[in-house]
Amino acid sequence: MSTATSNHEAAIFGRLLRPDKGDLSPDLARHVLSIDFAQEDRDRMNELAAKVREAALTAEEVRELENFNLVGDVLALWHSKARRSLSQSQSVS
Repeated sequence: MSTATSNHEAAIFGRLLRPDKGDLSPDLARHVLSIDFAQEDRDRMNELAAKVREAALTAEEVRELENFNLVGDVLALWHSKARRSLSQSQSVS
């Protein structure tokens, strides 16, 4: 792979969201941290992970798992930004 900027979806979201900048209000940061996958989605991700270990994923399930991974990556970026924002707001107080 070249050393050029990555244009993978998660990298693009990372540049867009800038998780290293703690510029969310404390209320918004707390709200962002409350966002998480529903239990049914967690259960499905666990099912897919088990099938990965068994090398038994269908093509459709591979795409489904890739979608969960992408959404999880974006959620992790938002959570990082929210934690940074709360940390910076507490150090200012």
